Amino acid sequence: MNSNIRSKQTIVIGAIVLLVAFLFTRDIKGLVKPTEENGKMPSSGQMAGAASPSASVLNLETSSTAAKNVINKNLATDITALENSYKGANGTEKIQFAKQLAQKWDDVEQITPSALYLEVVAEGEPSTKSWLAAGNQFIKAFESTQDSLAQPALLQKANMSYKKALEKDSTNIEAKTGLGVTIVNGLGAPMQGIAMLLEVVAKEPKNVKANMNLGLFSIKSGQFDKAIPRFNTVIATAPTPEAYFYLGTALENLGRNKEAVDAYLSSKKLAANPTLSSFIDKKVAELKNKN
Repeated sequence: MNSNIRSKQTIVIGAIVLLVAFLFTRDIKGLVKPTEENGKMPSSGQMAGAASPSASVLNLETSSTAAKNVINKNLATDITALENSYKGANGTEKIQFAKQLAQKWDDVEQITPSALYLEVVAEGEPSTKSWLAAGNQFIKAFESTQDSLAQPALLQKANMSYKKALEKDSTNIEAKTGLGVTIVNGLGAPMQGIAMLLEVVAKEPKNVKANMNLGLFSIKSGQFDKAIPRFNTVIATAPTPEAYFYLGTALENLGRNKEAVDAYLSSKKLAANPTLSSFIDKKVAELKNKN
């Protein structure tokens, strides 16, 4: 009996170690980073190339300044010129410049300033579509940074954007899904967010975002058996490296090592990321030795 308890404790500890490194970094590019310690996983840090605004200074000026520090100087100069035009414009013209800047920042994978300009667009041209665009970009920014100060501010802005979208269209599934995701990630009682996501999958059983987040919450809460069908649904609908990786995590923690190996290898193949590949190779070798 004591042996079984110790075994279960080991599984849970293993899950926590993985989740600390992975769970809150949804973009597969940020799942694994090189270290000087022969492939050990970092416990914290930021995605390569991502700007790092703090919650207290999450605004256009500071976010833009931080982002310019990690992009090509010529691109930064072009964006500065466009920002100067934005600052000197009014009305419809200002909104058009904001749209251009949102796209420019997105093109260079600096998601936070892109999201902030989309928020400007939504405030100037309020609609379900414009608020959804802002909310989705804020969620993307939240998911692609490990900056613990920036995350709450980005999540709050996403939450507000989805609420604004639902004010325009209370039946919008995408907005309800996004709002549920923000709640599950910390803005309210998690079960409230889960209930919203379950409503979404009741109407759209193959909804990728809702199933992915239900699966992630199941992993976070140690309900690995419930996570598996969620990730399988995502994979059947729109396979991603993340879905395969988390499926592997759930399977591994249930002792289904052979299936976990297959899932990890599928993640490796889709991601084609050298550092992730190195980590998965070590993980696969470890699991195969257990068989």
